[in-house]
Amino acid sequence: MTIKIKRVLISVSDKEGIVGFARFLSEMGVEIISTGCTMKTLKEADLPVTYVGDLTGFPEIMDGRVKTLNPLIHGGILAVRDNPRHQEEMQKQGIKAIDIVAVNLYPFRATIARPDVTDDLAIENIDIGGPAMIRAAAKNHKYVAVAVNPVSYGKIMDALRRQGEIPDALRRELAEEAFRHTSEYDAAVAGWLARKIAPAAEYPKEMIIILEKAQELRYGENPHQTAAFYREKGAGEGVAMAMQLNGKELSFNNIVDIEAAYRIVAEFERPAVAIVKHTNPCGVGIGGDMCDAYKKALSSDPVSAFGGIVGLNRAVDRATAEEISGLFAEAVIAPGYEPDALQILKAKKNLRILELPPIASTGLWDMKKVSGGMLLQRLDEQFAFRKDMKTVTKRPPSEAEWEQLLFALKVVKHVKSNAIVLAREYHTVGVGAGQMNRVGAAEIAVRQAGELAKGAVLASDAFFPFGDTVEVAAAAGITAIIQPGGSIRDEESVAAADKHNIAMIFSGLRHFKH
Repeated sequence: MTIKIKRVLISVSDKEGIVGFARFLSEMGVEIISTGCTMKTLKEADLPVTYVGDLTGFPEIMDGRVKTLNPLIHGGILAVRDNPRHQEEMQKQGIKAIDIVAVNLYPFRATIARPDVTDDLAIENIDIGGPAMIRAAAKNHKYVAVAVNPVSYGKIMDALRRQGEIPDALRRELAEEAFRHTSEYDAAVAGWLARKIAPAAEYPKEMIIILEKAQELRYGENPHQTAAFYREKGAGEGVAMAMQLNGKELSFNNIVDIEAAYRIVAEFERPAVAIVKHTNPCGVGIGGDMCDAYKKALSSDPVSAFGGIVGLNRAVDRATAEEISGLFAEAVIAPGYEPDALQILKAKKNLRILELPPIASTGLWDMKKVSGGMLLQRLDEQFAFRKDMKTVTKRPPSEAEWEQLLFALKVVKHVKSNAIVLAREYHTVGVGAGQMNRVGAAEIAVRQAGELAKGAVLASDAFFPFGDTVEVAAAAGITAIIQPGGSIRDEESVAAADKHNIAMIFSGLRHFKH
């Protein structure tokens, strides 16, 4: 149905682009109806505007809480234009049709993100009239166009320039966007209220997660799978917020591995580097500076590091960049890059270079999708304190062994279960990941370490079900072990450790990662 545009209602919190849109419509002879602050903005631009209160015969009241909730507004938006009874009622009640509704909402998300926000301020930024008008226009999109952002203004203007009307398909597209807009807004309000009602540790009865498409990917885990990358709307930090400075488009697997690398280095206060392949670390090192940490991480398993993701918890300097440039890596992620370092890395035109400030916390929830549902858990951010750990063997660890055990334990929590990590001199020397039995993981780690296993320490993400893992460690020359404890055969493992003069610590905290 062709609708001649005669009247537009404009009421926006975000004024971006609104003057240009209003001027375009005014030059077409369209009457502009507006409210409070928006009307002031348009009048300052010398545009003719009808105040909504003059149209309704009723002023804005209650500090602006009530201004557009009126039959003369909503009747003009919701009337079915080819329904004779609706037309008769419009004439009888003096209702004029409104053909375009340009509305965006009070900045609720921005308000609740303020450190000084109060409950009263948040509540005053819950929009009522705006969503009502948007939903009314979207419902009646057969006759009315609704615009909720400046991109929508541009689409409407382009259509009017080219066709002299707003086609059905565009009105339908704008309606879909409008309902999505109000649903996201309501979800933000509901989430805020839920956090106020329930303590943070409790699991909500329902969860609404709003995701926005960041980009389509060339393919998923494999070339025959399609894929896209979505960001959680309103998230303030996390790998999804990283800025890409160089290189090819990120792949599905790149993004998953980047997350793994950055989570690992975020564990450490000292300069740390992790090189990750298929979500598991090939090597992790901490050092006196970034270059030292990188060399340690690479030395752990230089063969597997080929094609890996390099994560760093400090800005990359020139020396570190020169070292990284000698490795074929898929991506590098760090909090920053010195100018010389960035130029060195950019010389590898395909290398994906990402910048992201250190992650303070990635949020309360860790989510895993399953068919027809979602698993939620608290993030594994807990780490046992040394004072709460227990030496269970006759020989306690030396101070040097303690340092390496704590380092290895921070790494093993990021390795897929069953997981074993061997470490010495603040870097991993062997990693056994994702095995169906723990002794198998230990054998892989020992084989990878070779001669470096002698004198190293061992960390396990979960308890030893038998003493066989200790025997593998002893044969390789491991001197100290840290594990959660809690097996019904703990005594068997402790006895094996005592037999080989291995110090063993029970941390009391398991770190499975599936």
